[in-house]
Amino acid sequence: MQPKVTKSEEEWRAQLSPAEYQVLRQGGTERPGTGEYENTTTEGVYSCRACGAELFRSDTKFESHCGWPSFYGPSDAENVVLIEDRSLGMARTEVRCGRCDSHLGHVFSGEGYPTPTDDRYCINSISLALEPKA
Repeated sequence: MQPKVTKSEEEWRAQLSPAEYQVLRQGGTERPGTGEYENTTTEGVYSCRACGAELFRSDTKFESHCGWPSFYGPSDAENVVLIEDRSLGMARTEVRCGRCDSHLGHVFSGEGYPTPTDDRYCINSISLALEPKA
């Protein structure tokens, strides 16, 4: 893992668009079915849009039909932080970037998807940047 990224809220606001800031720094969620990576099949590496840390690889992306890009595991467990989230009156597990602490989405387990981990990392497209495979 690369060194931690710490910035003031003013620095984050200057770097990110208002929509990116709302999701990445304020824990928001983009509307289902609207993200640029929901249906992409491009091979490559998905990194944090805020700091560039590698998060997921296309070979772990799968079709869950949930409205957001889904992955069955991060490329390196150190690159993500999992936090209990009891907002909205239910227990969920929030996924944050391990390098800059930006909100990425949530992970759900035991849903029965035919993946090696039975985990679904449901990630906001706006939290990601895709570097296509050369």
